[in-house]
Amino acid sequence: MADTPETLILTLDGGDVTITLRPDLAPEHVKRIAELADEGFYDGVVFHRVIPGFMAQGGDPTGTGMHGSDKPNLRQEFSKEPHVRGVCSMARTNDPNSANSQFFICFDDARFLDGQYTVWGVVTDGMELIDALPKGEPPREPGKIVKARTA
Repeated sequence: MADTPETLILTLDGGDVTITLRPDLAPEHVKRIAELADEGFYDGVVFHRVIPGFMAQGGDPTGTGMHGSDKPNLRQEFSKEPHVRGVCSMARTNDPNSANSQFFICFDDARFLDGQYTVWGVVTDGMELIDALPKGEPPREPGKIVKARTA
């Protein structure tokens, strides 16, 4: 992938969610998300943790929240970008350098996460589809990414 894509499109059962990528904030994380999307890694992956008023998390191929890709973990790229509605950020363990493939999308302001998680994008269209995801940890019938692609 020579050029960094500008958008990530997540096709859900109800339609497309468009995410504007932010390589200016997190170039390595954007590169990873785009690479995984282009490889088909996210296709069929569920949102395994959906907490009303907080966020929807996905990106684990097992759907358990315990795994990631076989690629090495990424070093943090924290910024001052606020965690507000529609912001896409990388999930991680307690180790700040453990982001891999899991990510979350904020339903509402989550400013307590600022400077502790790597922001890599923002939903610019289709946030209503994220809002409509089945809730739970995990949801009984989780919503899934049918297809992820970059543009």
